[in-house]
Amino acid sequence: MLKSQWMYELPLFPLNTVLFPGTPIHLHIFEPRYVQMVNFCAEQRRPFGVALIRKGVEALGPLAEPYYIGCSAHIARIQQLEGGRMNLVALGQERFRLRDIDRETQPYLVGRAQSYPIENPDPAGAVQYGRRLRRQFDRFVQLLIKSGSNQLDLDQLPDDGAMFGYLAAALLQISPLQKQELLSVERLDKLLFRLSRHYQRELALLEVVLSNRSALQAGGFSVN
Repeated sequence: MLKSQWMYELPLFPLNTVLFPGTPIHLHIFEPRYVQMVNFCAEQRRPFGVALIRKGVEALGPLAEPYYIGCSAHIARIQQLEGGRMNLVALGQERFRLRDIDRETQPYLVGRAQSYPIENPDPAGAVQYGRRLRRQFDRFVQLLIKSGSNQLDLDQLPDDGAMFGYLAAALLQISPLQKQELLSVERLDKLLFRLSRHYQRELALLEVVLSNRSALQAGGFSVN
């Protein structure tokens, strides 16, 4: 069920990636239809919608079929390049759900969208799963520091449970379809529970990788 009855028009950018609220996205824009879309959004100070491609291609083809749940993006910075191309940095704002899509008015897709905020009917459960996820997430970041690949400051994590969950989801090394499933979860407690299960597997894998790396560096393996 849609959470809000208020509808609005939202230019759409179907991509092979999933954007979560509160997380950044970096894009190189070169197709004329999306250059036009970005210029319109920048001039009108309006967001555009990022939606995972369900069917079709990202660029240089017919307009793709997107999933109907996505995330709006606010343009933070545009770098103009030669030939009308541009580099863009945008920040995820809020989930939306599409009611329908207009393919005729503009060269890009325009959705009739509704805000789709996550529900929190079980605050106690969300706190419980959130604490477990935070412990796993902290351990995950510590292992990344050990591997030399971490650029995340644990002191800068959001306090809001949903925003922390979306950040944790964005950092997972899972498929776009799996991330789309996480973005589509209706309840905060269920999202945090599913994330905890994912991080349990991620931690086990990362610990094995680092253990094998340490053994190799110490000469613990031999091909003879």
